[in-house]
Amino acid sequence: MAADSDTKPPTGACLLEVEDLRTGIVTDRGVVRAVDGVSFTLERGRTVGIVGESGAGKTMLARSIMGLLPTTDVIREGSVRLDGDEIIGRSHKEMRSLWGTEMSMVPQDPMTSLNPVRRIGAQIMEPLRLRLGLDRREAKATALALLDSVRIPDPEKRLREYPHQLSGGMRQRVVIAAALASGPRLLFADEPTTALDVTVQAQILNLLKRIREERDMAIMLVTHDLGVVANHADEIIVMYAGRVVERAPTKVLFTEMRMPYTAALLASIPRLDTPVHTKLEVIQGRPADLATLATGCRFAPRCQFADQQCLDSEPPLSPGTSEGHEFRCWHPLDPPKLSRTTGAVAVAVTSTNHDDRQGA
Repeated sequence: MAADSDTKPPTGACLLEVEDLRTGIVTDRGVVRAVDGVSFTLERGRTVGIVGESGAGKTMLARSIMGLLPTTDVIREGSVRLDGDEIIGRSHKEMRSLWGTEMSMVPQDPMTSLNPVRRIGAQIMEPLRLRLGLDRREAKATALALLDSVRIPDPEKRLREYPHQLSGGMRQRVVIAAALASGPRLLFADEPTTALDVTVQAQILNLLKRIREERDMAIMLVTHDLGVVANHADEIIVMYAGRVVERAPTKVLFTEMRMPYTAALLASIPRLDTPVHTKLEVIQGRPADLATLATGCRFAPRCQFADQQCLDSEPPLSPGTSEGHEFRCWHPLDPPKLSRTTGAVAVAVTSTNHDDRQGA
């Protein structure tokens, strides 16, 4: 899995430090390089958005950091430090002591992550009793407080209900409450707004933001939608085919993006000000085959600006003009190219200014 790695993250007081992380899955076709040389840091009280289409390596990155990987046929290299302590190389048993208490995950689909034949209360109370040693009365009181903290109305009633009796937004709030049960410092939110309508999406995102601020947590927000992270992340990391192809503080990314793939993702977001029958923008071609990667830029076969140099050699991460901005492209976008790719230099992103109190 030897290949060019991202630049080393800066040293300093931070909760999570990921350096040159590589995760490969051994298959009959070879090693699938799902995460390839990823480096970044995340400070407490901040949110980093991990963005890319399906197969970019976003979820695998989160699972690799947490150590939630199969025990066989997996290659995991690099460094992951949680509050300065190296956790790469720890056994499954050792990692279990961190899950829930130090780091936790909000899964992509709450309907499949919640047990359909167990009441909500039992599913939230179980980790409280196992990890924190609470008795039944203490666990119930804590579960009620957790449901109240995620703005679920009538929490006493909800504890007695089953997952199918709740709406999609309510189920998402329940899994967030469960993830927060043991007081983790780092929360991985994997596509937390999938299959929710726009208003409920905004409520869930605002809920995560409020919880982060109240608990001084760090959040890694995984999504395919740049619009989701536009108002809820301090920094955005764009991934393609296991690689970081662009990263920047959120405002910088939307005003100074240089990578054609990032611009294509932005252009694919439906806009409210376009006519009803307008054809949606799509990224042409197929995502890269991670088992048979070519030597050049991984996005080159799908890029309208690619030339022979792009096909022959992979570009390194290069610094942008603003601090904290890096991109991986031989022919970075300038304003005219950006206009051709997105349809406009400034693209409206869906507003998420909704109160999270609504019981969706």
